[in-house]
Amino acid sequence: MNIANPYLHGNLDDKKALNLKRWASVASLGVAIILVAVKFVAFLRTDSVSILSSLMDSSFDGFASFITMMSVMHAATPADEEHRFGHGKLEALSALAQAVFIFGAACFLIFESIRRFFTPVHVHDADVGIYVMTLSIVLTAVLIAFQWYVIKKTKSIAISADHLHYKGDLVMNLSVFVAMALSFYSPWPYYDPMFASAIALVLLYGSYSITRESFDILMDKEIPAEDREKILNLVRAHKDVAAVHDLRTRNTGERIFIEFHMEVDGNLSLNRAHAITEEVEKSLYDAFPKSEVLIHQEPAGIDDHRLDNIIPLKTS
Repeated sequence: MNIANPYLHGNLDDKKALNLKRWASVASLGVAIILVAVKFVAFLRTDSVSILSSLMDSSFDGFASFITMMSVMHAATPADEEHRFGHGKLEALSALAQAVFIFGAACFLIFESIRRFFTPVHVHDADVGIYVMTLSIVLTAVLIAFQWYVIKKTKSIAISADHLHYKGDLVMNLSVFVAMALSFYSPWPYYDPMFASAIALVLLYGSYSITRESFDILMDKEIPAEDREKILNLVRAHKDVAAVHDLRTRNTGERIFIEFHMEVDGNLSLNRAHAITEEVEKSLYDAFPKSEVLIHQEPAGIDDHRLDNIIPLKTS
């Protein structure tokens, strides 16, 4: 790496932008705590399994929002002397733990829903559940709007992920609202476990998605093929680059690491080769703002040991 990534180490992420991201992460955690509290009270009043499923989801939201907040708080110092690649994998480990809890909760909800299909339980005080879910929908919608504003101003990946998560929660809260309304206006006792089962399946899929993404990060899986091809095309587009090989990439959650061998004319001066490398790095930083780039320069045409000869590179 000849030059620092201006999107990570420059003045773009100024104090105002960092404060906005901090406020967004704190607001996300605050909303999650409020929703957990009111939904817990609503569950005690209604004995609704769909409210219980929403309560569990909000609890996991709180955990995810806490991780987001810690990530934002430490964004300015992602690496230290003992962790020079940063601490991005800690987020993946935390997400993996969260996925295990979500899987357990979803299984519990499925079994509880099945039990209530065989032994129906009428929802008590469904109007209380309606009020609570209305509050949940309003708070979540306000949070989503604020997060959208912060994302527009800061381009934060962490806040973007949280924003996407809460957009899904808004749909889930609406489904529980419908379940409560149907239970309030209809004596049929199966609306509640039916909606709870659907939410449990959504949670199971979420657990699977989080687990897969976490394993990809922890196992240093290559970034998508279309992105690797984009990298190669950007490097080859430079008029003084003869060829590129041995591209390796990995994603730590908060950062993308890109490294490759770049071939240039062996008769160029070291200063010119250095300048070419900086130009290539800048083009890559513009295309991948959350990246770190390491380039090994080589004289064009030399016959050396190559990773590409052992592991062929797959692109789209």
